Amino acid sequence: MKTTELSAEDRAKRVRMLICDVDGVLTNGQLIYTADGKEAKTFNVLDGLGIQALQNAGIVVHWLTARSSEVVARRAAELKVRVHQGARDKGLEFAQIASAAGIKAEEIAYIGDDWLDLPALSRAGMACSVPNGALAVRERSHWVALARGGEGAVRELAEFILASQSKLEAAVAVYLK
Repeated sequence: MKTTELSAEDRAKRVRMLICDVDGVLTNGQLIYTADGKEAKTFNVLDGLGIQALQNAGIVVHWLTARSSEVVARRAAELKVRVHQGARDKGLEFAQIASAAGIKAEEIAYIGDDWLDLPALSRAGMACSVPNGALAVRERSHWVALARGGEGAVRELAEFILASQSKLEAAVAVYLK
């Protein structure tokens, strides 16, 4: 993890937007092709509920991926998440997303797992990764999940952000009625 002047918790307190890589973060990174040539991916429902909790707390969520997939578009639509597919320069896309939303880079958490994520990760106020991510990514992150990509890492990050902002109990309380 990065040696920085701010702790991961202090960085999480400022987060107004989360940008997630897809393959290797929201999925386990495996590409599955069916006999008829279609693509299949698995998403973890824990991540989906974590994303919804962030949205309910006023935190904007975007997905940023170098690949393009109908499956990703479908899951993003289900969660009402804006997805940016086919990104060749994730640093440039990150800057464009931040600018369009009027949110400063230091108010954005980015979670990625591979070298393609480094340009966006280096701009984020809170750089995050998964334990099965590339070493170069984990070393440049302020926070690394315990859960692997596709196994609830985004949910874990969502709970960390919400707890840091004193919003986790309110998110949980919705389900205690």
